Amino acid sequence: MAEMNGINLQTAKQVIPKIYAYTTPEVRKHDGWLKIGYTEQDDVLDRIKQQCNTIDVEGKYEWSGNATFENSNDTFTDKMLHAYLVKQGYEKIPNKEWIKIGVTEGKLKFYEFRENRGILSQGSGVISYDLRPEQKAAVEYTSNYFSKHPQCEFLWNCKPRFGKTLATYDLYKTVKAKKVLIVTNRPSTATSWYADYEKFLGTESGYRFVSTDQNIKDKPLVISRDEYESFNTNNPTKQANLIEFMSLQDMKGSVYFGGTFDKLEAERREHWDLLVIDEAHEGVDTYKTDRAFDNIRRDYTLHLTGTPFKQIAGNKFANDAIFNWTYADEQNAKESWDEESANPYFDLPKLTMFTYQMSDIVREKVSKGMDLDDTTADFAFDLNEFFATNESGRFVHDDAVNKFLDALATQEKFPFSTPELRDELKHTFWVLNRINSAVALAKKLKAHPVFKDYEIVSVAGDGRIDEDDDTKNKKAYAKVIDAIHKHDKTITLSVGQLTTGVTVPEWTAVLMLSNISTPSLYMQAAFRAQNPCLFKNGSEYKRKENSYIFDFDPARTLDIYEQFANNLKLSTVDGRGTKKEHEDNIKELLNFFPVYGEDKEGKMIELDAKQVLKIPRKIRSTEVVRRGFMSNFLFKDIGTVFSAPKAVLDILNQFTPVEDSKSRKKDENPMDDIDDVTLNEDGEVEIAQEIVIGQAKDIFGSKIYESKPVEQVQTILENTVKKEKTDEIINKVDKMSETLNKSVEEYVIAPMITKTEEALNQTMRKSEKNELENTLKKKANDIIVSKVEDYKQNSRLIDINMNKDLEKAKSVEEKETIRDTYKTIKEEAVQDMQKAISDDLASFAQDVAEESVKKVNESIQNEKKRKIEDDVRDHLRGFTRTIPSFLMAYGDMDVTLETFDTIIPDNVFKEVTSITLDEFRFLRDGGDYTDEDGNTKHFNGNIFDAMVFNDSITEFVELKDKLADYFDESIPEDIFDYIPPQKTNQIFTPKKIVKQMVDLLEKENPGCFDDPDKTFIDLYMKSGLYVTEIVKKLYNSPKLIELYPDSEARLKHIFAKQVYGLAPTEIIYQIVLSFVFGFDHKHNIVKEHNLRYLDALPYVEAGTLSEKLDELFGGNNNA
Repeated sequence: MAEMNGINLQTAKQVIPKIYAYTTPEVRKHDGWLKIGYTEQDDVLDRIKQQCNTIDVEGKYEWSGNATFENSNDTFTDKMLHAYLVKQGYEKIPNKEWIKIGVTEGKLKFYEFRENRGILSQGSGVISYDLRPEQKAAVEYTSNYFSKHPQCEFLWNCKPRFGKTLATYDLYKTVKAKKVLIVTNRPSTATSWYADYEKFLGTESGYRFVSTDQNIKDKPLVISRDEYESFNTNNPTKQANLIEFMSLQDMKGSVYFGGTFDKLEAERREHWDLLVIDEAHEGVDTYKTDRAFDNIRRDYTLHLTGTPFKQIAGNKFANDAIFNWTYADEQNAKESWDEESANPYFDLPKLTMFTYQMSDIVREKVSKGMDLDDTTADFAFDLNEFFATNESGRFVHDDAVNKFLDALATQEKFPFSTPELRDELKHTFWVLNRINSAVALAKKLKAHPVFKDYEIVSVAGDGRIDEDDDTKNKKAYAKVIDAIHKHDKTITLSVGQLTTGVTVPEWTAVLMLSNISTPSLYMQAAFRAQNPCLFKNGSEYKRKENSYIFDFDPARTLDIYEQFANNLKLSTVDGRGTKKEHEDNIKELLNFFPVYGEDKEGKMIELDAKQVLKIPRKIRSTEVVRRGFMSNFLFKDIGTVFSAPKAVLDILNQFTPVEDSKSRKKDENPMDDIDDVTLNEDGEVEIAQEIVIGQAKDIFGSKIYESKPVEQVQTILENTVKKEKTDEIINKVDKMSETLNKSVEEYVIAPMITKTEEALNQTMRKSEKNELENTLKKKANDIIVSKVEDYKQNSRLIDINMNKDLEKAKSVEEKETIRDTYKTIKEEAVQDMQKAISDDLASFAQDVAEESVKKVNESIQNEKKRKIEDDVRDHLRGFTRTIPSFLMAYGDMDVTLETFDTIIPDNVFKEVTSITLDEFRFLRDGGDYTDEDGNTKHFNGNIFDAMVFNDSITEFVELKDKLADYFDESIPEDIFDYIPPQKTNQIFTPKKIVKQMVDLLEKENPGCFDDPDKTFIDLYMKSGLYVTEIVKKLYNSPKLIELYPDSEARLKHIFAKQVYGLAPTEIIYQIVLSFVFGFDHKHNIVKEHNLRYLDALPYVEAGTLSEKLDELFGGNNNA
């Protein structure tokens, strides 16, 4: 155990795996039965008491022993021993740990099992089973769905340890499936599929297990396909059902499924009742995989995944075609499991998250609005940006990264700050966004005084899952396991690799150094540390109890946590449900998945549900206040302006725009083009198809398929085919595909996009053009590859059929005739491929034309849309910059967006903002309006984000109160640092300058602040800063202290007799009163003062100011 900032971290505890046995003499029905269980508790008697207390009986201890095989460090469980005994004919109570065996005999069998590892020379028999409630629910739900949806696909979206193999086998029996095919991208799962078949089904079930997988083909109950068919042929009245297991790689190697080898013909002919795709999130989205699955004839498909997120389903599955078993479900089951029976979840570590706010060591690197991929990051800290590298491969923020690593290794709140913590976190997994970042970080870690003691394992990949990456994933996994076995401490750096589908039990923590923003991807990576692990440390066994996530972007992290908690339940998924439901879901998840964050002093504290929801909001509201409310966080649905009435645009145009870092052309008014942008219901640019077709025809002519670019590609195809012999073409088609793809790119895609841009006078953004090119390249490649693969499969099948015919031929002449016949067939196959590619590429050219026209038009409109949205935000920031002034003048803790308009006089609001309160309400609330045709319509409003708006108001008012005591010289700032200037008569002089001017006044008038009769006036107050600095000078004057030793009496004298001021506007006057008397919250001290609302400028210009002052202050004017 180690301590981190007052919090205990313990990844593992010492355990002694034991098997124990007891009887219950007072329970007659248990006579002759022995309870055999497994525990890692120190004292087996304690475990027996726990179980017996649950069923309220006395348990008699009989015997116990270590659960380790002889002459080995390998351990075993009670389930393995139970299976050993059942196979020898001993009876077991279903779903219980009671075995019908004598005490002494049971003990002898226990030691026999330790000696022979459960290997029997003979003996068979399956074990009866009872599904756990969640397994039973999955089977029933899926069975019902299958019965109502013929030819459907279903997803079991369940965390590891759910028991998918047994539940799947039970589904076979429930739906009466006679022919079942199991395909997996991970052949290593073959052992578990076979083990459960042997243990729970066996041949007694009526199913035979067919497989040629190397991991299990020699198992006693595994047969070949030929053996299966032979059995059914020889037993016509007792036909066996079929469970066949194969790897995806094996299937894709078959000529009948798109490969090259003559195998699995029977599997291609078979009509399967059910296809089971195991590890469905791995390697199943490639063209070859799709092609293979398309060749499987089946009624139903069941997808299995150990990644616990609905989001993985995308749009492939309907909501009711998914069964979920989540982290919260699992931990609930672990906590509430009946003590009498074995808890299948007892060895699952608990996850804890630590999320750190941006600290002083990196604050200097924070951007005030980074331009990231054409979007403005409105605040703070982007991990991808922080770990970005330059062209030389060095970190852009090199010094900050150094400080970050130093903080991890030295500051007490970070996870590697002490030797004890480093011993707890020996093997960790660090996730980054870019390969270059991982390479640069590996170099730094190897040179770091603390992290150099770790073996740095870089398995950086690009995060895609295809065949090549699957191979890379396996190599990366082997690399990590090898490093862990050879080194006491390791750090694995990844960019996508190993974030899904692997188990590295030794990992105890994940460091999220990537700005992953979706819950599914984030939690996939986070759960890498949550795998069970029983390991030997010297002579001791240890069980991993806890695993950890360390994150450095709390706003993003806690948003993800909130989404994760609420996306686990259908009632609150995608933002549905009430605030209380959301909070309750978070509260439930926190029971099993606690989160620690920093408090105001930077100390790590455990967060509750309210804090999880509040902290991201707090970070945003703090940022809004820091920017003087000139923040895009305050705006909710900018897109609504595109369907808004002209009145809304008129209101917006009255605000003086506050521009961001992007430059605006002089006299440019993007909102004038709002009618030129056409959006669909989702707020996305939409180009009418008739426009696309018409412009494509204008630019490229009516017969694009006869155009020169298409002819060039078709000529290349024709020449490539002509110069090759028919028998050689199959060996050259892959090269031909590559050549054709390059030709299509060179002669069709690139020039047609360029021609479209020129014709429409628009240069697309680089990202837009890349997206279009990649889409078209993929489409062309799909056309070419699909036809080539059709040809390759057809050609191989032709060869197979020809060879079969040749084997049957009885003469040389007959063989020659067969060869000639098949030569013709092959030539026809080549011609068919050539024609199919040529025809499809001709149609593809039309697609290129229309897609290019569509995308260039979208580029034009999106550019206008972005400019309009930026313009709207600029103008809205021109309004929101006035909010701090209003809050300073009129605000309190009760003000919200909903009541904002009730605290401000209409004339003041209009003077400061240029719009009326009614116009503000229209932006906020919407309302009915009459369009140009005289029709009554409704505008929804909702321009502002009420939650952020209200949080920011609270943040500002709290800050105002915090900074109110201007007598406290330890406060380095004042509230005017957070109030932007409004108009020319409301520009606040910085506090530093004010102090200098008051000091100069004292220097030129020595002793002026010691005279109790001396008066001072600010004739044109803007903030009250001059007044407060004079008040402080007088208040701290030794002479006045001597005359008025009571501080309150002294203040009353100063404000009643010595300090005067004039404010030119109503709002400035209210701001001055709020600031000057902010220290006197209850208005108990200052009852009388001489600060007035009066614009002195007209009186100065008329030469009558002195008379006006006498009128205001009764002739008491010595200032």
